[in-house]
Amino acid sequence: MTCGINSYQSLKKWKDEQILNFRSDAYALNEFHDRVMKTVFKIALNRMNNEKLPSWKFTWFATGSGGRKEQGFLSDQDHGLVYEAVDPEAATYFLKLGEEIAEGLEAVGYPCCEGKVMSSNPIWCRPLVEWKEQISDWMDEASWQTMRNLHIFYDSRALAGEKEYIGELKSLIHNRINNNPNLLSRLMETSMHMKNAVGPLGQLLPEEKGTHRGELDLKYTAFIPYVNAVRLLAIKEGIIETSTIARLEKLQDMKDYGGEMNRYKNNFATLLKWRLLTYKQTDTYDDTHFLQLKSLTKTERNELKRILKDRKKLHQFVIRTVEKGVV
Repeated sequence: MTCGINSYQSLKKWKDEQILNFRSDAYALNEFHDRVMKTVFKIALNRMNNEKLPSWKFTWFATGSGGRKEQGFLSDQDHGLVYEAVDPEAATYFLKLGEEIAEGLEAVGYPCCEGKVMSSNPIWCRPLVEWKEQISDWMDEASWQTMRNLHIFYDSRALAGEKEYIGELKSLIHNRINNNPNLLSRLMETSMHMKNAVGPLGQLLPEEKGTHRGELDLKYTAFIPYVNAVRLLAIKEGIIETSTIARLEKLQDMKDYGGEMNRYKNNFATLLKWRLLTYKQTDTYDDTHFLQLKSLTKTERNELKRILKDRKKLHQFVIRTVEKGVV
């Protein structure tokens, strides 16, 4: 366990003391988040079992920015549980474990997910066979919410337990989409939306009112458009990597994906860097998504404009690519 820490309170103290050491390295920051979250999981297991672990096989996974290894200094919770056993005792145990994990993560400084994508929610805490049924049902229904759930699940990455469960469930998604390309089109329809960020004269469009007046919403103008577009290509090509940059690196090596992918990879790496360097200490998760434009040099402003224009080119490329495969 991290530094002999065995309580949520001592873990939070250690996390808060260490985290700002990673201001210049997004990869190292996310390795740090992994270490903290895995320690929360171990503490939660111990609190549940009094040092005696259950015999049931399971996977605890992170999704969202944690699954993609794209967390900033502040990050909310996105996680779930898959377990092997199908019996009431296992269901009760793992849901209680999920509740303990969610409480532990909150105590350590990860706010609860507003959409309740957490192991404490029965939708995200199920036996493997029911997960397979649920994912199939999501694809059959193909509503906005179930497509959103598929997007969320596809960013899943195992943090503890049987890692193959996540791969098995993602294979189910790949197989269905290979047999029904219209599903990929439906996934695209529910995710390819961009908040306007560049005006007709090429000017950046910051928030016009509220506490973030004069700041640019990096999450919805830049991060989410890149993440969603690249995820669609990853789903189409069966790429199992979860980080946006790793997905782009895989695409670079594939037929029909050229040097443009390298440009998009560099763009996204720049966004991750800016988010760390411009971080202003706050206890509010939403505040971390905004960039103070006045803090940028003229060169950085021009680079940001190019990155935001490129997101539109990326979306247009994804739309053409997906439409080619739809009958």
